[in-house]
Amino acid sequence: MAIAITAIILLTLFAAPTTGNRTTSGSTYSRAPDGYGAWYAFMEKRGTPVKRWQKPFDQFPNSRYPMTLLRVNSGLGRGWPYKQELDWIEKGNTLVVLGVGSPVTEASFSTLQESAAGRVKIETRRRQKLGKEEEQRLSDRFGAIVWQQKLGKGQVIFATTPHLAANAYQDEAGNFEFLASLVTVAAGEQVSRGAEEQRSRGAEEQVSRGAEEQLAISNYQLAISNYQSAISNYQLPIQNPVWVDEYIHGYKDKEVIAKEDGKDWVTYLANTPLFPAMVQAGVILLVLVLAKNRRLGPPISVAAPRVDNSEAYIKALAGVLQKAESREFVIEVIGKQEQLQLQQALGLGSVLLSPQTLVAAWVQQTGRPASELEQVLQRQSKKRRIGERDLLTWLEQWQKIRLIGNR
Repeated sequence: MAIAITAIILLTLFAAPTTGNRTTSGSTYSRAPDGYGAWYAFMEKRGTPVKRWQKPFDQFPNSRYPMTLLRVNSGLGRGWPYKQELDWIEKGNTLVVLGVGSPVTEASFSTLQESAAGRVKIETRRRQKLGKEEEQRLSDRFGAIVWQQKLGKGQVIFATTPHLAANAYQDEAGNFEFLASLVTVAAGEQVSRGAEEQRSRGAEEQVSRGAEEQLAISNYQLAISNYQSAISNYQLPIQNPVWVDEYIHGYKDKEVIAKEDGKDWVTYLANTPLFPAMVQAGVILLVLVLAKNRRLGPPISVAAPRVDNSEAYIKALAGVLQKAESREFVIEVIGKQEQLQLQQALGLGSVLLSPQTLVAAWVQQTGRPASELEQVLQRQSKKRRIGERDLLTWLEQWQKIRLIGNR
């Protein structure tokens, strides 16, 4: 039974769906020290829209304005993003990744770094040596802690620590402000750059016409364009919020869960690695074998136990005598049998002797006092009723005498 329960537990661990497998470290839903719930509340109070993205990256919305996506403790190693992410960045968007793999240096674990947003507390020895195309945003003499790299019209911002603005740093105002500046100022810089390029292209196209009467019109249109761009920049925080990737932490929208749950078992097996699938199959087979309580192969019939008629007769007779309370009969029958066995053990033959003769032989051969044997012999010679406890005591006395006589 215990083996079957253990097998069921193992089956549950390996075969249960993984919808509940969430990595809360770095999630804005988490109130743990390594979560980002406090920073999320800080951004809302600050008036900067922050939205949670709970779908795969390939469903990320397109926008004519640059956007920023924040990933905390994503598990991605140091290196370039995937091609799909790279294309998205090169269009003018910003990806902020906290917690990338960097080598450990001789820097102190806990340091205070100065930044435009205030003093930032850093607790990691990891630093990054930058290349020519990388620009530091926060660093010390051991290397960069936060840096950025231009990719096309966009950029990627990396940080060696995943706990830059975690809940554990709520008392460090500079940490929260610094991360806020990374995700908001970057978006503003991208929008301003896009607006300037748009105005420059518009002016060149208008001047190329070479007509003086069109120049005044183009200047008027350029002024209108500048005004509209200014309005767009002012409304950017409302129209283009900063996104926080919660999908990598296991949080999913209802439609995503419904779509994933709707997959058939063939798709599930196709997406399941080979080793876990083999483990699941082995555990299922073990449970089936234990449930049938036999080895692999045809069932073997169990032979019926042999019945001992003598034992059955004795048990039946004992039950009848117990119900009839015939203890005197039991004493008479057992007493004679015990006396014969004792005589044979003493070498006195199989014919019942008188109690005096048996006691004398008992004392001579065993050296024991005569009172031990006389007491049990007198009990069986008396024809009066006795209780069940006295009967048990008498049987115990005969058992002791038998052990002494067989020595």
